[in-house]
Amino acid sequence: MIAADAKILVVEDESILAMLLEDFLSDLGYAMPAIASTVASALAILDTHDIDFAILDINLGGEQSFPIADSLLERGIPFIFMSGYGAAGVPVRLKSIHTLQKPYGADALKQALQHSGSRAPPATH
Repeated sequence: MIAADAKILVVEDESILAMLLEDFLSDLGYAMPAIASTVASALAILDTHDIDFAILDINLGGEQSFPIADSLLERGIPFIFMSGYGAAGVPVRLKSIHTLQKPYGADALKQALQHSGSRAPPATH
């Protein structure tokens, strides 16, 4: 399980869904997450904040969050994806990362967090 004091980054371009996820995390006992809605803003947060865990929407208004995933892997920061398409849109190289299918509830999020507590292995180039 991700520690209750973990600094979480949520990357979601739909503000209503970001707020819902924020509520779910709060209900599960987590502090307010850092929120980004674009690849650029998420990468800027990673460069300026200590992040322990991330939740990435795959489709961010036409751009995909895979550059964020690559940066998280390089830093050894665990994360999960969330997508309306499930794991179907995840490239083969990232298939081992848990994908939370939208729509989801607090219970599905809790389960994903319980199974995503270990640090991601650093990427190999």
